[in-house]
Amino acid sequence: MWTWILWVVGTLLVLGLAAFAALVLVMRSKNRRGLGVVRRFNRRVTNRGALRDAGEPGASAALVRHVGRRSGASYSTPIGVYPMDGDFLVYLPYGRAVDWLRNIQAAGTAELRVDGHEHTVTPQLVEPGRALPYLSGADRRVARLFGVTDFLALRRVGPGDAASRAAAADQDGSAAARDGAGGTP
Repeated sequence: MWTWILWVVGTLLVLGLAAFAALVLVMRSKNRRGLGVVRRFNRRVTNRGALRDAGEPGASAALVRHVGRRSGASYSTPIGVYPMDGDFLVYLPYGRAVDWLRNIQAAGTAELRVDGHEHTVTPQLVEPGRALPYLSGADRRVARLFGVTDFLALRRVGPGDAASRAAAADQDGSAAARDGAGGTP
């Protein structure tokens, strides 16, 4: 009896290690066919579970809402984000050719829900040297293991971003100049 149990456990362990090795090989080589299989699995299985609480306080995934570049349909995709100088960093294990990224690049903006807060963001690809310091040691090891070289900064747009603050300050300065109130009394 024990021999049979050990054979089953051993076989499952070997199959699990072989599947993990195949996943690492596919991710590192960026094999299109293999990446397609992994992406379809994640879309049908993993993402469905993550969508339940993505973007909510305490959730491990954020939620990016975007519009299809061809269909015009609205989509929601769970993604992992990391804080990056007041903005957000995403590493792209499948590379840059993922639908959600192409959709937000085409639109120029997307809505990002992180810890229950909504942000309008714009995409900007960043170099690994600029991105890696924002990842934890464990996440840097995972990125290295899977050969991740593509990173995306999602820059906040709106009242809280630096460009909007600078534009508002510029408008305040021109209004003060027009009113003749160039300084404080």
